[in-house]
Amino acid sequence: MTDDKDVLRDVWFGRIPTCFTLYQDEITEREAEPYYLLLPRVSYLTLVTDKVKKHFQKVMRQEEVSEIWFEYEGTPLKWHYPIGLLFDLHASNTALPWSITVHFKNFPEKDLLHCHSKDVIEAHFMACIKEADALKHKSQVINEMQKKDHKQLWMGLQNDKFEQFWAINRKLMEYPPEDNGFRYIPFRIYQATTERPFIQKLFRPIASGGQLHTLGDLLKDVCPSAVAPEDGEQKTQVMIHGIEPMLETPIQWLSEHMSYPDNFLHISIIPRPTD
Repeated sequence: MTDDKDVLRDVWFGRIPTCFTLYQDEITEREAEPYYLLLPRVSYLTLVTDKVKKHFQKVMRQEEVSEIWFEYEGTPLKWHYPIGLLFDLHASNTALPWSITVHFKNFPEKDLLHCHSKDVIEAHFMACIKEADALKHKSQVINEMQKKDHKQLWMGLQNDKFEQFWAINRKLMEYPPEDNGFRYIPFRIYQATTERPFIQKLFRPIASGGQLHTLGDLLKDVCPSAVAPEDGEQKTQVMIHGIEPMLETPIQWLSEHMSYPDNFLHISIIPRPTD
C-alpha cells in the first residue's frame, strides 16, 4: 500500500459542524436549547449522539421518551450509513452547521432500522468489513485475523482512535505486489434523486490490458448518467468524503485511501447546484 498517511488522517479526522434541534411537536417541560456537535464523518450517528440524547432528555418527561431518531428536511437519516455519506447525499450544498432534527416518538418503521444498542452497530460494521474483504481477498485476510483484531477495528472506530484502527485495517488494504490491486473494489453508489438504496456490482481495479481503471471508468460502467455527455453539461456532482475526486483517479488508490472504516467506497451522486 502506498504510504499516503496524510490522506488517511485527513479522511479520518473530517468533521461536520452540526446543530441538533428538538422536533417542535415533542412535549417538553421547558424550552429545549439547540445542541451543537462536531460530528466525525467516518462514524455513525448512533455512536456519537449520546450527548445529544442526554441534552434533550433533560427537558422531557420520561414517559414521552422512546427510541431516538434523526431527520434532515423531512428525510429520516439512516443510522447504518456513515455520517459523511448522509451529509454528502442529503446536505452537501447547504450552509453549515448542518441542521438535524431530533425525534423521540413516531419512529418511521418504513424508513429506518431499529438500533437498540451499540452491539447492533458493531454487527453491521463487521458484516460490511467481511463483505469488503470477500471482494478484495476472498475473505482470506479477515479470516486469518483473531477475534481481538476484529474488536480492535471496532474499538478504534468507536473511540475515534486513528492509530488503533489503522494498525489492523492496513492489513485489509494490502495485496500481493504481483496482483497490482484488489480482486474487486468494494463500492456502493448512492443517488440523491432515486429511491433505490444503492448500486453495487463486481468491478476490477485493473483492466484486462493491465491499465488501471479510474473512477470515471467505474461510473461509465455502473452509473453512466453520472458522467457528462461529451457535448452536454455536467448536471451531477460525484462526492466522496465531501470532495469531488478527479474522474482520472485510479479506483484502486481511492479504495485504499478514501474508503470509510467499513472498507467500502461510499460514492454519492447529487444534483449540481444551479446558482
